[in-house]
Amino acid sequence: MSFDKTRRPATEQEARALASALRLRILRLCLDRALTNKEIAARLGLNPATTLHHVRTLVATGFLAAQQERRGTRGAREVPYLATGKSWTLDVYGAGVEGSGQAMIEAFLDEVRLADPAEPRVSRLGLRLDKSQLQELRDRVAELLDDFASRPRASEGEPYSIFVAVYPDRSRE
Repeated sequence: MSFDKTRRPATEQEARALASALRLRILRLCLDRALTNKEIAARLGLNPATTLHHVRTLVATGFLAAQQERRGTRGAREVPYLATGKSWTLDVYGAGVEGSGQAMIEAFLDEVRLADPAEPRVSRLGLRLDKSQLQELRDRVAELLDDFASRPRASEGEPYSIFVAVYPDRSRE
C-alpha cells in the first residue's frame, strides 16, 4: 500500500508479482530471515513445487534475492531467499493491474487469522474528510510508516505487521 507520491510507479510485471496474497506472505516470511523454498512451503502448508513458482516470480522481479547456497541435513543443495524491501518503494496502483489491493487484504486476513485473538490491537474510525484533509491523513500515515520502515531492524525484537486501509465508507452514504 502506498500513500506516498514519492514512490516509484511499479512496472506491470512488478505489480502483477505483488497482486498475489501468497507472494505477499512469502515476502513477509523472508523479511528478516532467509528461508529456503522448502521452509517457505512448510510454513505456508503448501507443496514446495507450488511455492517454487511464486519464489521464482519474486526473484525475477527483484522482490526476493537468493542468498549464499548451503547444504541441507542430507547434503542437498539449498538456496535461501531474503526479501529485498523493494515492494515498500513502489506504488502498485498506477500500473493498471487489478487485484493489488485485494491481495493485500487477503494476505492480511491470512496472517491475522494466525494471531492469538487477544493479541492484535485494532482500532477503527469513521471520518468525514474533504480532499485536503484526506491528503493530509495519507501524507501523515505515509510519513510515520516510512520512518519506521527506514529504521534498522531490531534483531532482538518481536516481528510485527501493520495494515492500514483508508477507503470510502459506502455503507454511510
